[in-house]
Amino acid sequence: MIKHVVMFKFKGSLEERKDVAAKFMEALVQLPCEIPQLKSIDVGINMNPSESWDLVLTATADSMEDVAIYSAHPAHQDAVAIIAPFKEDRACVDYQV
Repeated sequence: MIKHVVMFKFKGSLEERKDVAAKFMEALVQLPCEIPQLKSIDVGINMNPSESWDLVLTATADSMEDVAIYSAHPAHQDAVAIIAPFKEDRACVDYQV
């Protein structure tokens, strides 16, 4: 099993960043229903104002091939489009459990 952990930093005011994070989270949590290769996804919006990262997601899939299928899936691409104008930075770690 693969854990796919991604952190995002958004541009804009605190309110804009929180708004885009909420919209992105709403789209992400629907993905396991639409993408069979995605076993689960947990999404959290950072509540600590002294930290610079805005959102983290942890997804699980059976293999790196399944992570690639999830990443390329149109439903995932639609979710990513929500944050495209606001994305300042992204960090990702994929590891085997």
